[in-house]
Amino acid sequence: MPSKIVSKEGRAGFGAYETWYRISGELDAGKAPVVILHGGPGAAHNYVDAYKLLARDGRAVIHYDQLGCGNSTLLPEKGADFWTPQLFIDELENLIDHLGIRGGFHVLGQSWGGMLGAEYGVTRPKGLKSLTIANSPASMKLWVEEANRLRTDLPKDVQETLTKHEQAGTTDDPAYQEATMRFYERHVCRVVPFPPEVTETFAQIVRNPTVYNVMNGPNEFHVIGTLKSWSVIDRLPAIDVPTLLISGRYDEATPATVQPFKDGIKGSRWQIFEHSSHMPHVEEQDLCMRVVGDFLDHNDN
Repeated sequence: MPSKIVSKEGRAGFGAYETWYRISGELDAGKAPVVILHGGPGAAHNYVDAYKLLARDGRAVIHYDQLGCGNSTLLPEKGADFWTPQLFIDELENLIDHLGIRGGFHVLGQSWGGMLGAEYGVTRPKGLKSLTIANSPASMKLWVEEANRLRTDLPKDVQETLTKHEQAGTTDDPAYQEATMRFYERHVCRVVPFPPEVTETFAQIVRNPTVYNVMNGPNEFHVIGTLKSWSVIDRLPAIDVPTLLISGRYDEATPATVQPFKDGIKGSRWQIFEHSSHMPHVEEQDLCMRVVGDFLDHNDN
């Protein structure tokens, strides 16, 4: 097993814009490559960096920054009508053709990336061998309901701070940000302090907030953006590739938000990581890589 993973970066033209990508391992390694869809929306690839470890077993792993964040074209002037799930499906299709992997590839989407992955799977794209939906809700209505339920378990003073600033429209206040972090340390990443790649993703959203704020809102539980009524539940039976569902025992993507995927995608299997919240790839890294790696190996043909 190679100890060092060789990687190379590039940029794919996407209309007038560019998508930054990084390939870990070799595209001609013999196993079908896996494309990693990051969350947010607008969180960039940093916090899902660990999935490059899948390249240790001879599989190319493709990370990219979705339009509007990270190293890809930033478009802070674009409004809500521009930032749609279809835009990001089109960007993904463009990247796959740019890389020349249409003959066979896997997709792993984390959080919003899993929502996007489900949207993509519904279209039955040519070449898709499997889909991994990691830490994602099947509808934002369920997500918000569950986030509000989890929020009631926070200390009373934290809850009061959150509510006060949401009602006043002062969600950029440092006290609100600090209260938000109490939720994140329970339900987003339980490795505290956060590892550098997770910290960098949060910093990246602060630098480039457009996509996250427009589509989601100021944070993970105060969802007031364009995705607030999003759902893929009634379309899930269209997904016709092997599908792995991942969630953590303490995940903000609670079992209630994941269950519709299990019910709607024929033959899907679901792994809950008992010591993780929203980032098993960070919190239980070795086990997560083993579970995902075995699933991909099983569905290469």
